[in-house]
Amino acid sequence: MFFHKGQKVKGTVVLMTKNVLDINELTGAQSVGGIVSGGFNIAGSIVGGLVDAATSFLGQSIALKLISATTSDGSGKGKVGKVAYLEKHLPSLPNLGAKQDAFNIHFEWDSDFGIPGAFYIQNFTQSEFFLVSFTLEDVPNQGTIHFLCNSWVYNKKKYDTDRIFFANKTYLPGKTPAPLVYYREQELKTLRGDGKGERKEWERIYDYDVYNDLGEPDKNAALARPVLGGSVELPYPRRGRTGRKPSRKDTKSESRSDIVYLPRDEAFGHLKSSDFLVYILKSASQNVIPKLQSAIRLQFNQPEFNSFEDVRGLYDGGIKLPTNILSDISPIPLFKELFRTDGEQALKFPEPKVIQVEKSAWMTDEEFAREMIAGVNPHIITRLQEFPPKSKLDTQVYGDNTSTITKEHLEPNLDGLTVEQAIAENKLFILNHHDPIIPYLRKINATNTRKAYATRTILFLQNNGTLKPLAIELSKPHPQGDNYGPISNVYLPADQGVDGSLWLLAKAYVVVNDSCFHQLVSHWLNTHAVVEPFIIATNRHLSVVHPIHKLLLPHYRDTMNINALARNVLVNAEGIIETTFLWGKYSLENSAVIYKDWVFPEQALPADLIKRGVAVEDPSSPHGIRLLIEDYPYAADGLEIWAAIKSWVQEYVTFYYDSDAAIAQDAELQAFWKELVEVGHGDKKNEPWWPKLQTREVLIEIASTLIWTASALHAAVNFGQYPYGGYILNRPTLSRRFIPEKGSPEYDELAKNPQKVFLQTITPKNETLTDLTIIEVLSRHASDEVYLGQRDGGDIWTSDAQPIEAFKRFGNKLAEIEKKLIERNNDETLRNRYGPVKMPYTLLYPSSEEGLTFRGIPNSISI
Repeated sequence: MFFHKGQKVKGTVVLMTKNVLDINELTGAQSVGGIVSGGFNIAGSIVGGLVDAATSFLGQSIALKLISATTSDGSGKGKVGKVAYLEKHLPSLPNLGAKQDAFNIHFEWDSDFGIPGAFYIQNFTQSEFFLVSFTLEDVPNQGTIHFLCNSWVYNKKKYDTDRIFFANKTYLPGKTPAPLVYYREQELKTLRGDGKGERKEWERIYDYDVYNDLGEPDKNAALARPVLGGSVELPYPRRGRTGRKPSRKDTKSESRSDIVYLPRDEAFGHLKSSDFLVYILKSASQNVIPKLQSAIRLQFNQPEFNSFEDVRGLYDGGIKLPTNILSDISPIPLFKELFRTDGEQALKFPEPKVIQVEKSAWMTDEEFAREMIAGVNPHIITRLQEFPPKSKLDTQVYGDNTSTITKEHLEPNLDGLTVEQAIAENKLFILNHHDPIIPYLRKINATNTRKAYATRTILFLQNNGTLKPLAIELSKPHPQGDNYGPISNVYLPADQGVDGSLWLLAKAYVVVNDSCFHQLVSHWLNTHAVVEPFIIATNRHLSVVHPIHKLLLPHYRDTMNINALARNVLVNAEGIIETTFLWGKYSLENSAVIYKDWVFPEQALPADLIKRGVAVEDPSSPHGIRLLIEDYPYAADGLEIWAAIKSWVQEYVTFYYDSDAAIAQDAELQAFWKELVEVGHGDKKNEPWWPKLQTREVLIEIASTLIWTASALHAAVNFGQYPYGGYILNRPTLSRRFIPEKGSPEYDELAKNPQKVFLQTITPKNETLTDLTIIEVLSRHASDEVYLGQRDGGDIWTSDAQPIEAFKRFGNKLAEIEKKLIERNNDETLRNRYGPVKMPYTLLYPSSEEGLTFRGIPNSISI
C-alpha cells in the first residue's frame, strides 16, 4: 500500500485506570489494620485515589510519538514522529479484558519515516494508568505492529525522560537495528538508576540491598534483627533497594514504613489486587486476628484445645463467638467466606484435604512417611549412606553430634536384613533436621513458650514401595554446654498405650522441625528470596527486546511484590512467622546460615535428586535418571515437568543463538550474569560451582533451573500448605513442652489423657488461628493466575513465529503430562500417591481453577 503525505496510520491503545483497591496502597503492615478499624470507608479515605474517568482521556491528555526502527535522525538515533493524542473511546473492542479501556489514535504518516520500532508516551492527567498494549494497523510495508506494554505510566512530570515502549520484535544486542540502539541502552540506564536516595512510588529503578529492614530497633530494642547479607556469618541473596533512611538506633538497619518501594511494574495486576486483598484482609494480623483471639479468651478462657475433636470443630461447626464481636469489622463484605451467615456468629475454616476422607489416617506411620515424598516439603529426605549418621557441625564448638541410633534399634524391623545390607540395597533413608537447628536450639529452648529437639528420622523402603519409620532421635543441648554434645534419646514405633503416645509425640517434634524448615528454607529462601536477585539483574541488564528477558519475564510476575509484603508482615520481627513457628526471632537468621550451603546448579531437579541420593544417573531410564524410591510422587511428576521446561527452553535458546560464540558475544547477557553472581548473590560470588555462561548448553540449564524454581518447585511447596497443614495436628508449627520422662507427673498425665498432653505440646489455639488464616491465603490461586504453558497477551509477546509455535508445543506437552499424572493417581499399586488419607498427589498438575485446589503450577512465585 502506498501512502501519500498527509495520510494517517491508525492505532489502538488499551489501558486500565487506577484500581481503587491497589494492593500497594492498602496492604501495608499498619494500613491493613487502619482499613479494618475504619470500617472500609471507601467514601472517605480511598476516594482521593480515584482516577479520571475514561472519557476524561479525550482531548490532549495522553500523547504518543512513534520512533523509527529503520530511519535515523541526524545523530544516528531513530527518527521521532509527530505527536498524536488519544481520541475516541472504544468500549466494545473484541478481546478487551476486564476493566480495560480502548482508544483510537491516528498518526500523520511520512513515507520516509520507515517502520516504527518504539514509541514515546506522555501522560498529562494527574493520575497514573496501566498501559496494556498499543497496536498499529496497516503500517506501510509492514502491516500490523504490536506493542505489549503492561506498565504503569504516571504524569510526565514524574519522569526525567519520557516513557518509551518497544515493539514486540526480539533482538540480540548485536542485531538491534542501528536506529534503536540508543533507545535500548538509555532505557536500561534508566532502569538501573544511580543507586542514590529514597526511591519514589512512580520510579522503575531496580537496585540491590541487603536484608536490613526486618527489625524495628527504633520502636523497641527487642525488635532489632541482624542484617542478612553482606557478611560471611550471615550471607543472603539481595533484595530490591528502597533507599529508606537508616534507623536512629542502628545505622546498619533501614527504617520501616507502611509502604515498601517497588519498581512500579512489579505491583500486582488489577484482578490479583482485589483477590489478594480479600484474603489478606481476612488474615490481617494487626487487627482482625487479635480481636478474634481476645474474644475467644474472654468468652471461653480456653487457650488450649481439649481434644482432637475440639480441633476438628474448627471446620465442622466453627468457634462460636459473642454476638457483637464482628461489630468493628462486619462492614467488610470480604469476610463473608470466613464467617457463617446463618445467623450464628462462628469462625469456620474449610476442611483441610488431609482429613476430608479419613479423619485419623494422619496418625499412621505410613502417612507420616508418605508426606516426606508427597507432602508439602517433599525434597528434603535423603538416602542413608553411612551409619550411624554423622554431623557436619564443628566438634570444637558443638561436641560430638554423631547419631545415637544403633543397629539394635533398626534391625528388628528390616525384614531380615542387616543395616549394612539395607544400605547396600538402597533401602534406608533419613529425614535429617539435626544440624540446622542445633546451633539455635539452646536459645529457642530458653524461651518460655518453646521447647524443642533436633531430630533425625530413619526410614526403611519396603517391598510394597512405601516407607516405614524405624526410629526417631530427639536431641537437646547438654546442660553443661554445647561443646559436650547433645543429650539424645531414641524412640521406636508403637501404636498402643503410653509408648504409642510417646511415638506420636516424637513424630510431632519431627514435623515441627520440618514445618519450620519448609516455611523458612524450602518455601521462603529457596524460591522467594533466591529468585529476587535474578529479577533485579534481568531488568537492569537485559532489554525488554532481549530474547532471554522475554523468556524469563512470565516467571517473575508479582514476586518482588509478595516478597516486599512478606518483609512487612510475615518474616519481619514479631511477624506471622516469628510468632507462630518454632524458630521464632531466629527464623530468618537461621535461614541465612542454611543459605551457606545453597548451590545454584543443585536447584535443578535431576541434580537435586542425585545429590540427595534418591536417584542415580541411568541413560536407559526416562529423563536419564532412575529413582531409587520408584513411587516418589514429587520426583516422578517433577521430572516430567522438568523435561518439558528444558525442552521448551532448548528450542527457544537455539532459535536465537546459532552458536556458542553468540552467547559469549552477547554483552547484555554477560553483564546480567556477572552482576547476578557478583552482586545479586554476591556473598557466594567466589564459589567454584557457578556455571561459566559461555555456551548454549549452560544457558539452557540456567534458564531451565530458574523457571523450575519459580514455577514447579514453588507450586510443590506452596499450594499444599492448607490441604496438609490446615489440620494443625498433622503439621504443627510449634512445640512447647519436652517429651515426658518416665516417672514424672507429665508421664502419668500422658497415660491418663494422651490427647490433652499432645495438644498442650503442639501449636496452641491462638497461634493455630493465625496459622490457618495465613496458610489458607498462601494456598489459594487468584482468578487471574497465569499457569505454566500460558502467557499474558496471547501470541503477541514476540513477532517470531517459531518461538510461538514452540511455546504452543510446550503447552500441549504439559496438558499431556497432566493426563499422565491423573492416570498415575488412578493406579492403586502406587500407594504413595494417595496414602492412608486417600489424598491423591495433584500438586504438580499444571492447570488449576481459582481458589483452594491443591493443584496448579503458576508461572511465578506470586504468593
